[in-house]
Amino acid sequence: MLPIVTEEQSSLIFAEIFQDVHSWRKKMIHYIKDENPEINSAIIEAANNTDLDPKAVALGAYMTYVLLETAAKEQDNMSFEIDDEG
Repeated sequence: MLPIVTEEQSSLIFAEIFQDVHSWRKKMIHYIKDENPEINSAIIEAANNTDLDPKAVALGAYMTYVLLETAAKEQDNMSFEIDDEG
């Protein structure tokens, strides 16, 4: 099951992304290439095989990846805190 992305998480991430979209996207290319090469390959494949703007497709995919990653980390931290209390 995918983690739930909160409004607060998305607001923080969007604020970071939209300060400089082009730099953020380039940073994410390298981050995901190291973090999860299979996902990076899938994103590039999708971006290159549509009639849509490849940079926009990649941006959306990277944004989704970071949103889910952030929500999962926070969810794991919450689970850890609950386990520590119990």
